[in-house]
Amino acid sequence: MSRAVPPFPASLWRHRELLWQFTVRNIELRHKGSHLGLLWSVFSPLLLLGLYVLVFGFILDGSFSGGAGETKVHYALGVFLGLAVFHLLAETLTAAPTVVAATPNFVKKVVFPLEILPVASVGGAVFHLLISLALALVGVAFWGDGLDWTVLWLPVILLPLVLFALGLSWLIAAVGVFFRDIAQLTTFLSVALMFASAVFYPASRVPPAIWEILRFNPLLLAIEQTRAVVLAHAAPSAPTLLYLYATGFVVCWIGQWTFRKLTPAFADVI
Repeated sequence: MSRAVPPFPASLWRHRELLWQFTVRNIELRHKGSHLGLLWSVFSPLLLLGLYVLVFGFILDGSFSGGAGETKVHYALGVFLGLAVFHLLAETLTAAPTVVAATPNFVKKVVFPLEILPVASVGGAVFHLLISLALALVGVAFWGDGLDWTVLWLPVILLPLVLFALGLSWLIAAVGVFFRDIAQLTTFLSVALMFASAVFYPASRVPPAIWEILRFNPLLLAIEQTRAVVLAHAAPSAPTLLYLYATGFVVCWIGQWTFRKLTPAFADVI
């Protein structure tokens, strides 16, 4: 059974209410059955922060500036910002492989807009990103060096990363219908991405030979720019922002193009 897939911007706008419902549904399903419910969206990042700071901050004596004035609180805030941004892509990589493959009833309904499923998945990840960022900003305001106007750059820095995540979600969701093993690969990639994105260390400590590769990692660049505007009160780098937007738009376009091309064959495979 084949289907005609309309242009995504028009389709997403036309089905915006359905998209909102599925986004809320994804958020609620993540905590369904737990007594604390959505409060886990607050507790989970705090628990992970405590674990990572204990291991990398105290046991491995990690730091970002290396200066005598940097405390473990400053290091924790830097890690928290890095984790908040990283988990946007980590959640996308984890959920994308099965977001379409696990819903055969929707696939076989010609009238259902399948393209909203990956978008709703990214929407849930953005929701958790906003909660983590809010917690991080509160921490910087009360226990760090305070907030400055440069924090207003955050949406500008993170928007291309959301586009990047959206493209990945469409791409992996489409490929995941045909190759179910991709879920195992994305689980490994999310862990590898965490260590390749300067979450627990500054990019300046990357050896030059490795930096020649990692400098093209948009997640690493977004994390570094996020720390710069929040912790260092510095404006973001214009060339870096240009690269982030170029990468975000390209990956988003590739993802939606792949999803549109493969959608007509979904029902034959599932």
